[in-house]
Amino acid sequence: MGGLLFTIDRLSAWVGKAFAWCILALTLGISYEVFVRYVLTAPTKWAFDFSYIMYGALFMMAGAYTLSRDGHVRGNFVYRMWAPRVQASVDLTLHLLFFFPGITALIIAGTDFAAYSWRFLEVSSSSPADIPVFPLKTLIPIAGVILFLQGIAEVIRCVMCIRDGQWPTRLHDVEETETVLMHAKEHEGSTADRASLSPDEGRQ
Repeated sequence: MGGLLFTIDRLSAWVGKAFAWCILALTLGISYEVFVRYVLTAPTKWAFDFSYIMYGALFMMAGAYTLSRDGHVRGNFVYRMWAPRVQASVDLTLHLLFFFPGITALIIAGTDFAAYSWRFLEVSSSSPADIPVFPLKTLIPIAGVILFLQGIAEVIRCVMCIRDGQWPTRLHDVEETETVLMHAKEHEGSTADRASLSPDEGRQ
């Protein structure tokens, strides 16, 4: 079961990190627009469309990666005080009642939305540059499918936690500063406890 979880996590991470390059493209595109607009007084016709296409692609395709790292926003000030089994029970209920119906609706509606856009090879109506937007709309159902897969992994984690009383291990590569500081504090506390033991107690 752990192998399946990590396989789905790695897929979500690969997709999220691949689309993270949109940040670089977005930064360069906006920087170029600022330069030509305010220095050369020659604004581009495509910068606005380019910016929301890059940001939209990043936002949609990084969702499953964020979910795999347990990085989405929640009321942590309440959640962290619950026992793991309670956390897992609440998460499982919310996934079944809200997550899967919402993501299923996103996949179905997004597929129709993308198909309609491809039928007319839709371009942006917000600028005269005729920037194609049908590739961006194609990402909507794709992002939905990847999120659905990651949701299955999260449900499996919840079931395992309810059974075992502790959360199964996650893959992680980036942590919030708050989490890093909490771990450092816990490590300092355990080190101080060991240092306060007498030599005989420390050997036991």
